[in-house]
Amino acid sequence: MIRRTLAAVLALAVGSALLTACGAGDAADATVGTAGGGPKLNIGPDQHRVRGTKDPKSAALVPARVRGTGTLRIGVDAGGIPPLSFYATDDKTLIGVEEDLATLVADTLGLAPRFEPLSWENLFVGLDSGKLDAVFSNVTVTEERKDKYDFATYRLDQLAMETKKGSGLRVRGAADVAGKSIAVSSGTNQEKILLDWSREDEKAGRKPVDIKYFQKPTDVYLALQSGRIDGYFGPNPTAAYHVATAGQTEIAGTFSGGGAHLKGEIAATTHKGSGLAAAYAAALNKVIDDGRYAKVLARWGLSGEAVPHSRINPPGLPRTAN
Repeated sequence: MIRRTLAAVLALAVGSALLTACGAGDAADATVGTAGGGPKLNIGPDQHRVRGTKDPKSAALVPARVRGTGTLRIGVDAGGIPPLSFYATDDKTLIGVEEDLATLVADTLGLAPRFEPLSWENLFVGLDSGKLDAVFSNVTVTEERKDKYDFATYRLDQLAMETKKGSGLRVRGAADVAGKSIAVSSGTNQEKILLDWSREDEKAGRKPVDIKYFQKPTDVYLALQSGRIDGYFGPNPTAAYHVATAGQTEIAGTFSGGGAHLKGEIAATTHKGSGLAAAYAAALNKVIDDGRYAKVLARWGLSGEAVPHSRINPPGLPRTAN
């Protein structure tokens, strides 16, 4: 069965043309236009990635068992979520900000990146089984996850409320979504925040949030365009990408994935005690300092999610009550 990138599906759905440039014997390179005249995003297989150079001090922190293989086994999401991790226009090359940052880390550690596209739950199974050395997949640091995994942060965890263009809805908190029909993905931090808002609304005598769940992103956007839902609460990178490429929606509010009292952070994830978190943090801080990190975020429109430095196992989202 042929895989189609969500990016291409969205672009085609709104009639955006993919501009292609073919070299002799090469797969087509493609860019997708952004609404409002912003820079075009390269979604072709030839990514011209920002590459790093080996840093001996960072590389020395890699445990010998990993250093000896010469390879860093990196788990990424197989679901196709631009601009995080998705397939290029050739339907086989993994691209996105996660692959770019993971490649920078591997380069800086003197290792060759080897990507393993897996479902969300199998990313953690891969770490537990020793199949993976790292996961770069929009993983938020939480106190519960810190029981089993070590983290080196590389992006702010930002969430966004996406609405139909011209809806007039502006969301700053619970009262703004009372009685509204909002889509969210199950088991996510944004679902937890939305449930908290709904309970807050009920306690204040307002209508609860009408929470909707969809199996596919395309179903969410169809519901948004048809007016069956008022908004979609998801990761800011995917919302920003869709707003930029489709031009039919807008951001009605952005929020920290950690809620009102904690700045959530996305992190490179490894099994607890593997000894790799220090190496990842050192490599990330090296590319933050030399400017390569900023270039990667800029090419995907995510400069607003930059961290000033990578932290190892910072305070995470609080434990959920049983």
